[in-house]
Amino acid sequence: MGKKENGTPDHNEDTFKDMNLGNKDSKNDLEKEVTPDEVNSDTSMKKDQEEGVKTGQPGGENISPIQQIAELNEEIASLNDRLLRKQADFENFRKRLYREKDESVKYANQMLLLDITGVIDDFERAIKSSEESKDFEVFHNGIVMIEKQLVSILEKKWELKRYDSVGEVFNPEKHLAIAVEESSEYEVSTVLEDYQKGYLFHERVLRPAKVKVSQPIAKEDTTTDNNNQESDNDKE
Repeated sequence: MGKKENGTPDHNEDTFKDMNLGNKDSKNDLEKEVTPDEVNSDTSMKKDQEEGVKTGQPGGENISPIQQIAELNEEIASLNDRLLRKQADFENFRKRLYREKDESVKYANQMLLLDITGVIDDFERAIKSSEESKDFEVFHNGIVMIEKQLVSILEKKWELKRYDSVGEVFNPEKHLAIAVEESSEYEVSTVLEDYQKGYLFHERVLRPAKVKVSQPIAKEDTTTDNNNQESDNDKE
């Protein structure tokens, strides 16, 4: 029963033949040399697939170098255009800023001059009134009132204050000494007379006052004079 008829191939023998053929093919595959081009081709295919996945390309497809260069050139052109626009905007802003600054400096004294024109109107009215009445006292009183009005406007609206210096200790920042007088009344240099009043602008000295200052007499000189007088008396 275990034997088969002659001429009928045995299934076991066919199986062994297929196995032997498979072994030969695998052996040939192992013995077959792999060229560097094939290795590079496999590596590049894997790399392209990975880059395609990273860049989000469908199916892992990679962008061609020409397309990449075109996209980069387009991005560079867009950035250059934005840069030029920013530079133009900044240049226009700088010119506008300088123009506004020049205008603000040019017309900074507009309100001050407007206040002064009102004082000039008062002077004109006072002159016209004096020509008609020929009254010196009225004219004098009008001038005094105008002067007070002008000083009040400058002080209240423009922080320009006039200060008196008589009796103050001499201060080089506030006083300009144009005359000196020796005096034994003051131990330190003191303003004796105010020739021209000084002005403060926002608490800063705008114009120092021109004054006459006392110069204290040195004590040594006084002692020497007393000794000389005593010696003269002794001689007599």
